[in-house]
Amino acid sequence: IFSKQGFRFFYFANEGKEPPHIHVQYQSSAAKFWLCPVILDKNLGMTAAELRKAAALVIRHEKLFKEKWDAFFSHIK
Repeated sequence: IFSKQGFRFFYFANEGKEPPHIHVQYQSSAAKFWLCPVILDKNLGMTAAELRKAAALVIRHEKLFKEKWDAFFSHIK
């Protein structure tokens, strides 16, 4: 979707049957956040400080992520 402050935000195209969520990569670590509401699902190596930054960015851009999720997966279903 985009990158900001070293974090990369993306989806996997085969995940449209799951509730809306966003994957976040930072260096060699990653996390997955559910959207609406924003809740951490998985943490794969991010520190607490990195998770706080990632969560703040997800919250700030939640509407955009949800809009892009809906637009992308509406064409796949």
